[in-house]
Amino acid sequence: MTEPKKPKKPRGVAQLIAGACIACGARCQSVCPVNCVEMNDAGEPIIDKEKCIGCQKCVKICPASALEMYFTPEEQKILAELAASAAPVEEEIDPEAAALAKKLAEYKGVWVFVEQTEGEPAKVSWELLGKGKELARALDVELAAIVIGDNVEHLCREAFAHGAEKAYLIDAPVFRYYRTQAYLKAVCHLVETYKPEVILMGATGLGRDLAGAVATVVGTGLTADCTGLAIDDKRNLMQTRPAFGGNIMATIMCDKFRPQMATVRPHVMPMPERQEGAGGEIVRESCPIAEEDILVKVLEIISDRKKDQVDVAGADFIVSGGRGLMAKENFAMLQELADELGGVVGASRSAVDAGWMPQERQVGQTGKTVRPKIYIACGISGAIQHLVGMQDSDIVIAINRDKDAPIFEVATYGIVGDLFKIIPAITNRLRELKAERQGKIA
Repeated sequence: MTEPKKPKKPRGVAQLIAGACIACGARCQSVCPVNCVEMNDAGEPIIDKEKCIGCQKCVKICPASALEMYFTPEEQKILAELAASAAPVEEEIDPEAAALAKKLAEYKGVWVFVEQTEGEPAKVSWELLGKGKELARALDVELAAIVIGDNVEHLCREAFAHGAEKAYLIDAPVFRYYRTQAYLKAVCHLVETYKPEVILMGATGLGRDLAGAVATVVGTGLTADCTGLAIDDKRNLMQTRPAFGGNIMATIMCDKFRPQMATVRPHVMPMPERQEGAGGEIVRESCPIAEEDILVKVLEIISDRKKDQVDVAGADFIVSGGRGLMAKENFAMLQELADELGGVVGASRSAVDAGWMPQERQVGQTGKTVRPKIYIACGISGAIQHLVGMQDSDIVIAINRDKDAPIFEVATYGIVGDLFKIIPAITNRLRELKAERQGKIA
């Protein structure tokens, strides 16, 4: 007696959920095995239902869950009957997907590279440990720091104070100065040995150089200059960054390769609260590389820190000027206000391009990312390229004669009017308040 044939589960066809697409960059189109997905001018998928085979690859890869499977009334009836009868259903197993899932499952943990120069750590490393803690919690894994250098074990303890649970330490004289070849071999050795799921580095000169080299050697993806990081329900790192000249914010994911790598600019992520006395495990590793094997030799260290250079990125109070200042000499007015606040003067890209302020004062996508307590934007319209560099300020005060300027959309307080009258008035009022306070103290 032959066994009854098992009913096959209807596969359906993919369809777009109206208004849900985030234009992630045609990920659904790239995975379709039958080329039934085309993209419209808005970056949304158009699905040819005649060609669709119901493989669900586009549905699974969509980061916004903007695609769903559609079943005809007849197919829905079959599904209902199968569910009611609890009959065994033939499920097609994708061997490629199963192999990929097994490979990705080998990688666990969130790592943050601790950047240092002659033992002095870069603050962005501690900022990334704060964000890394959130990601590790979402993934239910541990947060670890990578510390490479010469006599840098103290940075492991500092990493624990900022949230790390473990530190991988490679400490040897050959790593005293940063050289791509040596550090690349060290990081790749750690990756191959311990297989982390996520690696974060600062988007500094050193971090950009090392991250790109590591991603190339281990064969994974890298998203640079991220402004946002999160974990989706499939353990993918959602990496958000400005794209198309800063006109849109793109969310990028590396769902088929590990580790997932991203660089983040200084001051984009908040600094975590330091936990004095926090401990963790130090894993001491060695990397077999000799000084004579390294092609680059360090002859002299020349610091680019000028005595008179202003650290815009580290300031608590910033008064920034844009095209509305009209001329270079008008920035003296902003300097007076900044002096009263104990802050510094910044500038938009248009002001820097005009030669009114030096490039190191530029705030924005192609300049510095800042997180001051108070950011005063004077004569700045608020292009997205500028907003991504200052939108995380605690308080934003915008002064502009155009009431429809985009800067007012992110401003905590907005003043519509002539900045050449408003700024001197604010400066004078601050001086009066200081004089009154000093009089009371006297």
